[in-house]
Amino acid sequence: MHKHIFFDLDRTLWDFAANSQCTLEELFSTFNLKVKGIQNADVFIRIYKAHNEKLWELYRVGKISQIDLRRERFQRTLADFGLKDFTLAEAIGEQYVSICPKKNKLFPSAIEALDYLSQKYKLHIITNGFHKVQHLKLKHANLTKYFDAIITSEKAGVMKPNPKIFEFALETANAKSIESGYVGDDLEVDILGCQNCKMDGIYFNPDKREHSKKVTFEITCLSQLMEIL
Repeated sequence: MHKHIFFDLDRTLWDFAANSQCTLEELFSTFNLKVKGIQNADVFIRIYKAHNEKLWELYRVGKISQIDLRRERFQRTLADFGLKDFTLAEAIGEQYVSICPKKNKLFPSAIEALDYLSQKYKLHIITNGFHKVQHLKLKHANLTKYFDAIITSEKAGVMKPNPKIFEFALETANAKSIESGYVGDDLEVDILGCQNCKMDGIYFNPDKREHSKKVTFEITCLSQLMEIL
């Protein structure tokens, strides 16, 4: 029997792709990037996403710092368009981390599922996101009230899929692995990571990506949590 359900935040409850897209479109307009020679917002966003993904991978394995990540992702993006303007890159970066966490688009059925589950279980968050930023997302999306323990990689000192973050979360929540489930969208980082710590993995796979991994449960919509839990 489950007593605790842990959730990832970005791309599981909080629609990172939609919220980030909206923010980047706003910044493209705010900083007049078309006048500076960038064709349109879609091109700018595509290049940014490529750099951001590579830098996040480096950050996850400890090869760059949080400061490096935040500084370089927009510097590299602008440089690809021939804009070597560090002041502009820094200003865009600061606005991004200020605006994006205040966006509040969630995945379908997120609130309904949390309303249902919070009546039956203690709910918690385990996220690799930055501590301050993740708390802002929870606040502005009106999600904070649902969760008892909110564990960030900054707070734990390690990132998923390192087993220490799951162990830290279980200890913080006063939960046992055998009575806990974890809902996440990343098969390797979230699901295999939690299952290595004997938690039940609930793979949120809205895009129906094919895989051959063994998971405890797999869902394509958060509403299915109300059927399996």
